[in-house]
Amino acid sequence: MQTPQRWLKVDGKEKIKWTTTIIISSSLKSYEVAAALENQSHKVRYSDSVENGSIIFSLSGVAFLLMDARECFMSAEETFLAKIEKFINIHQNSFLVLSAALHGPEEWKLMFRIQQRFLGSNLQILPAHNTVNTINLMCTIAKITSKSYIDSICYRMITTKAYITEQSPVWKTLQKIKLSSDAFNPN
Repeated sequence: MQTPQRWLKVDGKEKIKWTTTIIISSSLKSYEVAAALENQSHKVRYSDSVENGSIIFSLSGVAFLLMDARECFMSAEETFLAKIEKFINIHQNSFLVLSAALHGPEEWKLMFRIQQRFLGSNLQILPAHNTVNTINLMCTIAKITSKSYIDSICYRMITTKAYITEQSPVWKTLQKIKLSSDAFNPN
């Protein structure tokens, strides 16, 4: 279950620190991304049964496949395309995080080829530059797709809508009309 872990002060307001359970491929155990997620107090579990390079936010229903652009250039195209295809066949909400220090013309061509190959699939491609960027992308997507966060947003939207409706001049006029009609109709 996604539970608030700690309270943080942000802009003078107390905020709840969002934490969740994350399943990480054992192949990423020694990588900076895994350590950074553990340092954020998420419940991290390592698994040999998930695709190498994958990170799964199971409670949010999203999965990320981390790939380095340089490694894609060094391997055969069909090898990494097969890995991506296997990944998207398993995960309904799948994201490919393609990292490169600089996304130059070659990296954009690579992303374009991947997009063309998987056009119409459930794959979303996210360019990332470093570990911090990767963590922020993944956690933001996982957070906004988590049920507790969606419920909170829905509640805030309903409350805001009710407030706007109650404060509108049209609503106030309708209330006055209803009150004056009630004076003539005792039922």
